[in-house]
Amino acid sequence: MKLAGRVAMVTGSGRGIGRAIALRLAAEGAAILVADLDPAGGAETARAIEAQGGKARFAATDVARPAESRAAVAAALEHFDRLDVLVNNAGVVRALPLLDVTEVDWDRTFSVNTRGLFFCLQAAACEMARRRGGCIINMASIAGRGGRPLLADYAASKAAVISLTQSAALALAPRGVRVNAVCPGIVDTAMWTQIDREWGEAVGAKPGEVLAGRVAGIPLGRVETPEDVAGLVAFLASDDAAYITGQAINVCGGLQLN
Repeated sequence: MKLAGRVAMVTGSGRGIGRAIALRLAAEGAAILVADLDPAGGAETARAIEAQGGKARFAATDVARPAESRAAVAAALEHFDRLDVLVNNAGVVRALPLLDVTEVDWDRTFSVNTRGLFFCLQAAACEMARRRGGCIINMASIAGRGGRPLLADYAASKAAVISLTQSAALALAPRGVRVNAVCPGIVDTAMWTQIDREWGEAVGAKPGEVLAGRVAGIPLGRVETPEDVAGLVAFLASDDAAYITGQAINVCGGLQLN
């Protein structure tokens, strides 16, 4: 097991991609601090990890409130005495026409996807830098690679994540902390079901049509699973990626080529 003896904190791990990542890192030997806004989902992820023989603790965490991210890092240290890996996965999205995005929509998206991610990164990095070692993995998106007319605020927030990843990697490399980003594509999760519905409402498509159209354009010919993302995260968290930092890596079946 490549992560035996290490401790990982995964935000937004109560369902979807975050849960798959938490389960995969646990399977690789890491103890997991499950951080999520949803107590039921977070507790279920922790139970699933323990059921497969792993170690887990749940900390109710709203990353839009930096004090709660700091508390989650403190909980990892209290329960496991260290923090080696942070996966900044928590995120929100709404599909809206550009001219319909309100200040409330914009602020909500950035408060979680960008501001929340940054201050969670900062809290974890303080501890990792003190110990002179660690790994931070930020969840970006292929939407952060270019414009998205029905996801303008979301795409902008994820472009910012890629930039923050690069800045943090440069700042923290002398302290032995690696920072990378993962850019998923069309993932079979409740979030993409929501996007399909909202996007469809905006363009007059039936439920399932937007998702089907996007999947049809994937060169590998299938929708992405949360486990596809978790595999890349597990690699980046391991010593196999010891010379990789400052990168934003697509895992999208070839849908995005830059």
